[in-house]
Formats: sequence, C-alpha cells, structure tokens
Amino acid sequence: MTPEQIVREFFEKVRSGNDPEYSNQLMAEQVVAHQTVSEVEQTVVRTPKDYAEHVREMIEAYGNFSLEIQELLVGGNKVYVRWKQKGTHVGEIDGYQPTGLPIIQMASAVYKIENEKISEYWIQIDRLGIQVQLESNKNIKSL
Repeated sequence: MTPEQIVREFFEKVRSGNDPEYSNQLMAEQVVAHQTVSEVEQTVVRTPKDYAEHVREMIEAYGNFSLEIQELLVGGNKVYVRWKQKGTHVGEIDGYQPTGLPIIQMASAVYKIENEKISEYWIQIDRLGIQVQLESNKNIKSL
C-alpha cells in the first residue's frame, strides 16, 4: 500500500472508532507520537494496543463521533491530514461532566510511513476550541 492508502485506511478504520484493534495492521510495534499541548511539545511512544485504547477513550467521551478528512497531502513517506471530528459530550472531558451537547474537534497531523506502517506522527489539536465549547455547553446545560 502507498503511504496515502495506509493513512486513509487508518482514518477509516482506526481513528474513526470503527475498528480500533485494526491499529495492529497499520501501526509499527512502537510509534513515536509528537504532541503539542498548550504550546508544550511532548513525545510519547505508543503501541497499536495503546492507540486502540486511546480511541476507545475518545468514544467514551465523544460517543460514536463522525470524522471528516478536510485535507490530505502526501510528500514521499509523509502524509499530512487535517480533519474535523463531531461528537456528543457523553463522558467526562478535562473535568467537565457530560452535557449531551455537540463537541467539534479540529486537528491535524503528519504521519510518517516506514515498511508500510505508521512509525511516527506529529499532531496538533485545537484544544482551546474544545475548552471554549465545553465551557459554553456547561453554561447552556445549567440553564
């Protein structure tokens, strides 16, 4: 499979929550994940099993969310993806109790493919946008 096919399949099956366990087919045994949280760069190593658990945690928080790839660019063995995730606040998120109201997440990542598996990625999520929605939804719910 090409890098684009691998990443598209990753989004369709794993990241979407449709089949988190399929991560073991598309991810290397250890994936280096570079994350930016409040402008602080963090690097963690994830296994396919860890990633599947991460997706299940998202489902617990956002319900059966939808995922729309808005942009996908390929350069050699790297694939850039920007997406929109729409869900419902059904589980605790960052200390906010469930409201049953919509939550939209905007994010982007670059995935590096080696030996037909995702081996590394760099991700940015609009966490402030999520925080604003959570705060607004909390106020709507308490009315």
